[in-house]
Amino acid sequence: MKQFVVKIVATGLYFGYSPLIPGTTGSIPAWLIAFFLIGGNQVALTIAVVVTFFLSVWSAGEAEKLFGHDAKKIVMDEWIGMFLTLLFVPYSLENYVIAFIAFRVFDVIKIPPAAQAERLPSGWGVTMDDVIAGVQANVATRLILMAIMYWRG
Repeated sequence: MKQFVVKIVATGLYFGYSPLIPGTTGSIPAWLIAFFLIGGNQVALTIAVVVTFFLSVWSAGEAEKLFGHDAKKIVMDEWIGMFLTLLFVPYSLENYVIAFIAFRVFDVIKIPPAAQAERLPSGWGVTMDDVIAGVQANVATRLILMAIMYWRG
């Protein structure tokens, strides 16, 4: 039973099994949850951040025993990064699409200290690089949105 729960959680409801760009595919459910279910409610999004953080550290640590170190199938860390990216971003389709793209870019390029965070042990390393990428993407998203507001007048 524990393996079943670990697989469902760590793979982000099995989205991590996608053969094509599992990190991006694994981010999609979190984005959909934030956009359609949470709908800009910052209290609910903050709760999602906290709960997902602990689920990610635990499930990634357990899933590494099944799939190997930071296996591509483990995508719950993408969820925490996506939720952090969206935190306090004004709710709109345009803003959330910009945030999604920003997170994927920062998650792929791993600007320090995100790359160094991957060296942390077990589920911490799997999760913390995405936490840092999520914070970086959040800041970038806010700067992009400020620039858009400025250019639009």
